[in-house]
Amino acid sequence: MITEPLDLAVVGAGPCGISVGIAARQLGLRCLLFDKGAVTQAMIEHPTYTTYFSGPEKLELGGVPFTTAGDKPSRREALRYYRKVVGFFGISVRQYEEVVEVHGHHPDFLVRTRTLHGESRQYRARNVVIATGYYHTPRRLEVPGGELPKVQHYFKEPFFYFDQDLVVVGGGNSATDAALTCWREGARVTLVHLLDDLDKGVKPWVRPDIDHRIAEGSIPALWRHRVAEVRPRQVVVEELGTGVLRTLDNDWVLAMTGYVPDTPFLTALGVQVDPHTGIPTHDPGTM
Repeated sequence: MITEPLDLAVVGAGPCGISVGIAARQLGLRCLLFDKGAVTQAMIEHPTYTTYFSGPEKLELGGVPFTTAGDKPSRREALRYYRKVVGFFGISVRQYEEVVEVHGHHPDFLVRTRTLHGESRQYRARNVVIATGYYHTPRRLEVPGGELPKVQHYFKEPFFYFDQDLVVVGGGNSATDAALTCWREGARVTLVHLLDDLDKGVKPWVRPDIDHRIAEGSIPALWRHRVAEVRPRQVVVEELGTGVLRTLDNDWVLAMTGYVPDTPFLTALGVQVDPHTGIPTHDPGTM
């Protein structure tokens, strides 16, 4: 336990949390970042061969140059870069130490944590910043069987799905990347999407590829369909509007349906959250 109060405790050590840490260091504040995983844990969990949409200049922090081999940074390059930034600014990070409770109010907060080994700790801080993101709370399939182990919300590697019947749910970048990559590595992929086309935000260099695979029948697409039930060896999908059910042979479901903020953690701190948008109450002049 740190007896001297921190000027700032930051919950989350992703790019946003690191950015707060940089600003705190530049202002000479006593600041500590906490994360239940590693630095940029969510990025670690992205697909191994991810290439990010944004150019490196848009991912830079603190004026530290982000040099990449190509026009777009890879996951590996980004992971190395953010660790370089943490070291360059000397940001203090407590990795694998989860913040479980925050009590009090400015300028006297009590932050309770739990380490990976189960040790409980507590810290005092004058200010607290929540920078937890949303990647660890997926939007789940609220259907019978949606909790089965075969239903995955994170895509890491395509090789698990070789010679398997795979349903990919969604029509955005995550879904199209997963569908194409798994199909190329020998999976039998079916795309299921609520809308009648892919999302408009699909990466422009990916769109022709997925369009061709769908058109030629290599990756069948069931437009305006939803997953109605997941069974151990099958998936039942429903056509919207007609209610017609169709049963597909299935080994795995990749539900690339997005993620939501951890609002229960925020509301437990007394932060009011809009139930429709998930946006917390904030000062429009500073955010």
